[in-house]
Amino acid sequence: MDSNLRIGFIGAGNMAYGIAKGVLQSGDVPPTNVKVSAPSARNFGRFQELGVAVTHSNAELVSSCDLVFVAVKPHLVTTILSEITDLVTRKHIIVSVAAGVTLATLQGLLPFDTVVLRLMPNLPCLVQQGALLFSRGTRARQEDGDLLRSLLQHCGLVEEGPEAWIDIHTGLSGSGVAFVYLFAEALAEGAVKMGMPSALAHSIAAQTVLGAGQLLRDSGKHPAQLRSEVCTPGGTTIFGLHAMEQGGVRAATMTAVETATERARELGRKSAPMATENRK
Repeated sequence: MDSNLRIGFIGAGNMAYGIAKGVLQSGDVPPTNVKVSAPSARNFGRFQELGVAVTHSNAELVSSCDLVFVAVKPHLVTTILSEITDLVTRKHIIVSVAAGVTLATLQGLLPFDTVVLRLMPNLPCLVQQGALLFSRGTRARQEDGDLLRSLLQHCGLVEEGPEAWIDIHTGLSGSGVAFVYLFAEALAEGAVKMGMPSALAHSIAAQTVLGAGQLLRDSGKHPAQLRSEVCTPGGTTIFGLHAMEQGGVRAATMTAVETATERARELGRKSAPMATENRK
């Protein structure tokens, strides 16, 4: 990796912060080579603690950076890219983390030969335990993907796939984090109902989710196999699982992933006409 690579983040939210932390953790990119822009200074403090420069000017950031993460809400992408398009050159790599906004839309808002990638991270990037999936645009080469993967390696699991998977990943992992939190909350509340103090119940629920996830990842076993290893005939677990199945937990979770995926696709369809109109 070029030690002189300059990285910018348009947007100073959680995703930008989590990715920035991971990028800096490698030590390959010094904080002095990273800059963040946002209209408000509200979130600048935590970036400045990392040694990162901040600015209110997107134009200044793009002019001084080689690789730019566009980490803003989907409805702001068209406005932001239209603002910076005249400053984007062949040296730039543009990485969007906006849910639902397609590569075709992104490429339509930028100069024809711009290298564009689409990335979907998730909130655990904040603790370098994220799940990230990216796709390359038509002008992005294998080496561009390799560079992005190298930059993100300390953010968590990083995979490349076709763009059709990005919206699915949004439903599975981007939104899925919230589904896990809801389950953890319900798990703890069940213990509170049975008489355990709330603080202890939530601490144990968090550790249960963490431990179960790590075992699932590291063992390489199918979830059903691990689940069966916990169950004993006539024991507590199979009775609890029966209650969950009666409550429709499996179907509700699958539907949640499906609905979140469809919403991501809907956001993409909404952003496309905006981009077309903006280019006229």
